[in-house]
Amino acid sequence: MFATTRSYLDHNATTPVRPAVAEAMLSALQMPGNPSSVHSEGRAARGAIEQAREQVAALVGAKASNVVFTSGGTEANATILSPGLSDCSGGRECVRAPVTLLLHSASEHPCVRDGHRFPAGQAEAIPVDGEGLVDLGWLDTRLSRFAVERPDERALVTVHLANNETGVVQPIAEVVGIARRHGALVHSDAVQAAGKIAIDINTLGVDALTLSAHKIGGPKGVGAIVFRTGALELADKPLRGGGQERGWRAGTENLPGIVGFGVAAQEAGRALAAEAARLAVLRDQLEARLVALAPDTVVFGGKALRLPNTAAFATPGIKAETALIMLDLAGVALSSGSACSSGKVRRSHVLSAMGIDPVMSEGALRASLGWTTCEADIDQFIAAYAKALAANPNRRTQAAA
Repeated sequence: MFATTRSYLDHNATTPVRPAVAEAMLSALQMPGNPSSVHSEGRAARGAIEQAREQVAALVGAKASNVVFTSGGTEANATILSPGLSDCSGGRECVRAPVTLLLHSASEHPCVRDGHRFPAGQAEAIPVDGEGLVDLGWLDTRLSRFAVERPDERALVTVHLANNETGVVQPIAEVVGIARRHGALVHSDAVQAAGKIAIDINTLGVDALTLSAHKIGGPKGVGAIVFRTGALELADKPLRGGGQERGWRAGTENLPGIVGFGVAAQEAGRALAAEAARLAVLRDQLEARLVALAPDTVVFGGKALRLPNTAAFATPGIKAETALIMLDLAGVALSSGSACSSGKVRRSHVLSAMGIDPVMSEGALRASLGWTTCEADIDQFIAAYAKALAANPNRRTQAAA
């Protein structure tokens, strides 16, 4: 029988829409104008989009003119991770070496690892260590070799700012430093990091980063590419047509979604430091109580800098699929990793890249907290997990804390 009270601990999959976002979207739904029209109604719609562009830009320290709205993080990543991307920061007469090689971390989200537009022979994975951090030495050596072998071409490096499964934060500034020495461009998928840690695109130094509204309390189906300088160009854009979004993404803009994105960005950025600290306390409580309950529980990436809201763990003898069902029946929603795998529970490619034992990976679970999470949610989860452990004949559990 299902529990009557639900505890939602799957914010990395999607975060519940914030009330202010829903209110703003309802208002936008009633705006009659097309943002490309020149009459008053069209100008009002355009003004709402431009306000949202400023709000999203502010969340990552960018210029509003360098924000391009898309249908989500997947489209944003597929667009920017394209062969032929070029940088013309030296002016219109500069020599634009085309990008012909993509180097992505082995632990990227599937929409980066498998969703880019490079041919198989032009994409390579950057290894990660046991905590999930990219191998900077490998990256330096590979880019050095590429620069010698292909002096008239350019590489594109993409490393996510934070992993969606483990929450491990990558050393992006160091990645950028290495890439710059070898003339490579750098992109970062910041979908999971936005709204959870402070982001400044200029401090990071990346050429572009990508975002998604529904990870920060906005609506599903809207995302953005954010450029640092506006100097990147791509001749073969996936969607061509009316020239919307500076020609990067044709099609009438999703006005309600974009407005919701803007309000979500504003709300997420307003109390970011305080909220991050609050979630870190709850995350640490969850992990401490897990280990007290089952001392052999392993927290993945626990020795690295992580997002304050994410706990990825496994207890020997516990299968993820069984645990998820039991937890759901007890009113607790979490996941076994990425939610973008057709609802299937499968071995995590992230944990595989980290060298985690396959048997342990089969029990990997992820609890991700957000703006709706409170201490009662942690209590409900611990109680439910204790019952799941007790129901497993191969486990000897300690009493719940």
